[in-house]
Amino acid sequence: MDHRARLLLAAVTVPPLLTAAVGLTHPPRLTFEAAHHWQMMHTVLLPVFPLLALGPWLLARRSSRAAGVVVGVLAFVYACFYTSLDVVAGITAGALKHARSEDLGVVFGVATDLGDVGSYAYLAASVLAIAAVARASGVLRTVPGAVLVLVGGVMFWQEHVYRPWGVLAMVLLAAGWGWLALARPADDRERA
Repeated sequence: MDHRARLLLAAVTVPPLLTAAVGLTHPPRLTFEAAHHWQMMHTVLLPVFPLLALGPWLLARRSSRAAGVVVGVLAFVYACFYTSLDVVAGITAGALKHARSEDLGVVFGVATDLGDVGSYAYLAASVLAIAAVARASGVLRTVPGAVLVLVGGVMFWQEHVYRPWGVLAMVLLAAGWGWLALARPADDRERA
């Protein structure tokens, strides 16, 4: 495996694996006792969540210039809206709970709506990236990675990074994007 292939593999697998590692500490519920950790954990993830968009974007742009542009736009929408979820439900809700605020329903409602937009954009970007890789590499080479990414993407949307399922979602995304990065024929990987 050449240097560029190793960099690509790291770019698509490290962000979800780092997110999974932090997700292992995610409290099951936001309580006063967990509020400070909740807030700090989401602050740590603030620059990491947008990096999850590297998987679909890098693989789509290596397979098709047009797909790269469309997936890049969807990845940007994901990064903006999912980061908003993290700021509102993670950082803000944690700070409010730590200040002993009890009425967080509005905060979580707004955060859920923002996160849904981001999650839908991530899933759409993933589907388009998978299609671009399948077109360039062949459907059979991409099926295992595609299944891992799609299951992981849906689990991410539903479970965020709560353990155990949200953490598993991140591991599935890392494995799926890694598979798809390696699914391209060797001569294509060398030209990328």
